[in-house]
Amino acid sequence: MGEASLQFQSLTKTFPGVRALDAVSFAVRARSIHALMGENGAGKSTLIGLVMAFNRAKSGQVIVDGHDLESLKLHEYRSHLGVVMQDNFLFDGSIRDNIAYARPDATDEEVRQVARIAHVDEFVETWEKRYDTVVGERGVKLSGGQRQRVAIARAILADPRILILDEATSSLDSESEALIRDGLQRLRTGRTTFVIAHRLSTI
Repeated sequence: MGEASLQFQSLTKTFPGVRALDAVSFAVRARSIHALMGENGAGKSTLIGLVMAFNRAKSGQVIVDGHDLESLKLHEYRSHLGVVMQDNFLFDGSIRDNIAYARPDATDEEVRQVARIAHVDEFVETWEKRYDTVVGERGVKLSGGQRQRVAIARAILADPRILILDEATSSLDSESEALIRDGLQRLRTGRTTFVIAHRLSTI
């Protein structure tokens, strides 16, 4: 995969009784940032679902670096995607394991480095077991802001070419949001980024 430029050509996507996208066309330059804003049902998630190759359009094409997305090997393509959502998946393992899930061969130093960028170290270093601390199923032992920071560290470690931020700060208190925005600023640098939000203030 190259620099991750995308073209959306006359994309139409329908669900029973709903036309989510209607001949949508636009171009995305590599390493640029694009915001998708609108109410529920506006088509934001549908468009991103096409980018992530989770579903197909009724008509039209998604072109990535000059190639039709449907012609690419999905496993290889998705290895270049990074996603930070409002509610990120964490499994019942250690902080280290949850961050390294993006790259199981990562060294402990690489994990600690991305943890510093995402401000994970600020709470982990105060715990007795530090990066060996088990977070519980779905990260239940962490606050919402802490889970988001772990998810950002994981995404930084993955080093994606295409980054998707889906309401990544919408449910956080102001202190957590400020720290996470700093992590997201570092994460999106040099990547083709889509920011999805309901409100202009989030953008």
